[in-house]
Amino acid sequence: MSARIEDAGDRLIVWNGNTDKRGALSPELYDCINTALRQAHEPRIRALILTSEGDFFCAGGNLNVLIERRKISEPERREKVDELHDLVRGIRACPVPVIAAVEGGAAGAGLSLALACDLIIAAKDAKFTAAYVKAGLVPDGGLTSAMARLIPRPLAMEMCLMGRPVMASRFADLGAINRLCAPGKAMEEATVLADALAAGPRSAQGVIRGLVSSAYETLETEQLDAERNAMAAAAGADEAAEGISAFLEKRPAVYS
Repeated sequence: MSARIEDAGDRLIVWNGNTDKRGALSPELYDCINTALRQAHEPRIRALILTSEGDFFCAGGNLNVLIERRKISEPERREKVDELHDLVRGIRACPVPVIAAVEGGAAGAGLSLALACDLIIAAKDAKFTAAYVKAGLVPDGGLTSAMARLIPRPLAMEMCLMGRPVMASRFADLGAINRLCAPGKAMEEATVLADALAAGPRSAQGVIRGLVSSAYETLETEQLDAERNAMAAAAGADEAAEGISAFLEKRPAVYS
């Protein structure tokens, strides 16, 4: 089985099981992520975790598949790339936080997938690689956009033009990932993070992630309007009533 969904009650875990190919993208993985994204709209779901059953998060596209794509037309190849881009858009639009638990590393479109997530846990020995150039290819999956938001331009250029790997520790120093952990502990740390998210206000978290994401692409005047509208709605919601009361009463908030 190259991919599967684990229903863990208040979270969904997508396991990339394509271990023979270092977690390379597969139709089954696409299907599982898309299914999990649809299921994430259920009120009981508080987080979505993407991870791998092997020792490598995701090696990106299968080069043998890309060789076969040379036989189809350029418009058809665009449609294939759009399948990945729709997946990235779906992760960005997910109603709950998406966590990447990275063991080993992420390369190519696998790096795009990891950086599309809201929060990243990575093993200390993990490596991040934009290796497209080594195959005469160019980044896709929103990788250049994500890099522009997360890391300095010279490093992005080095990664994309040279294909050199960058250690998770350097990404962590730049603030591009949230937590480093011991090898083999990424899922354990992701579970702790998901537990913390599950204790929070689901609706407010969804609005927050949308606002933070849009801030990178929206003019400040438009972003101010978006924040105004979101705050006006949140202030009248039950979550705010409980959160404010708990803060004033100096007790933990309890969200349904």
